[in-house]
Amino acid sequence: MKFSPFSIKNQEFGKALRGYDKDEVRAYLEKLSDEFEIIQNQNTSLSEELDKLRGQVQEYRKIEKSLQSTLLSAQESSSKSVESAKKQTALMIREAELKSTQIVERAKDQADFIRDSVLKLREEKNLLMARLKAMINSQASILELNVEEVSEPVQVYKENKPDRSNDINVDDILEKLL
Repeated sequence: MKFSPFSIKNQEFGKALRGYDKDEVRAYLEKLSDEFEIIQNQNTSLSEELDKLRGQVQEYRKIEKSLQSTLLSAQESSSKSVESAKKQTALMIREAELKSTQIVERAKDQADFIRDSVLKLREEKNLLMARLKAMINSQASILELNVEEVSEPVQVYKENKPDRSNDINVDDILEKLL
């Protein structure tokens, strides 16, 4: 049997000869009914508040799960970003090293080319110098032959002037040509 404040107030007892005082029982039942009503109202309001709080807890749990998944996603994303940045940095370093190696190799090749060119130019200069000396020597010997052929009739002229035809300096002529 379920009790309610109304059922307590309206409870009827059987009559007995020496039973309890009806007024006292009525007053007691009245007080008991009022207390029961207060407790029942409190119980109802607490049940409603408990349901409301349970709903809030469920909402908070959903939010917590959402935050946890968001946090995990953010951690994974940041980890991937860090790894990606490290890979890109390593790749950039490798590319820079390759480019620097290529630049150094090109510079070495250019330096070798310039060194070879300078050596070739020196060889050409020495060859030209030798050719010029040979030409000057051959021209000097031709001049000497021509001077010897002509020297007999011109001896009169030679006696008055100092002899300079034999004083041909090949190095002076070469210096003047260069």
